[in-house]
Amino acid sequence: MKRLFWFLIAGGGGFLLDAGVTYVLIEFSGFGPFLARIPAIMTAMAFTWLVNRSLTFGSSGHPLVTEGFRYWAVGATSAVVNYAIYSVLMYRAPLLQPVIAVIFASLSAMAYSFFGYSRFVFRQ
Repeated sequence: MKRLFWFLIAGGGGFLLDAGVTYVLIEFSGFGPFLARIPAIMTAMAFTWLVNRSLTFGSSGHPLVTEGFRYWAVGATSAVVNYAIYSVLMYRAPLLQPVIAVIFASLSAMAYSFFGYSRFVFRQ
């Protein structure tokens, strides 16, 4: 239960970064809603790795490079899931606010990534 709690804290912080960076890039930098998600997801992923490594799962026992590669592999596929769902929602419901699409996409990616991180990255 402790792992799930910290995973949700990490994910919540990652979500706030993701949504915040997406919003700022769209509103103040002239990025479109699709391009803005790329740096937003990367920022959120870096944050969640730090929190998950230090508070949620602990060190995997693997060399840092191996753990990092595994984390980013799961994170990258999770990001593809996240971006695909976001894109489908934005195309199919063009009046939907981008932040609402981020919420649905992030929840789906969160479920995928928890299982990937707990079973592939930090499993000892």
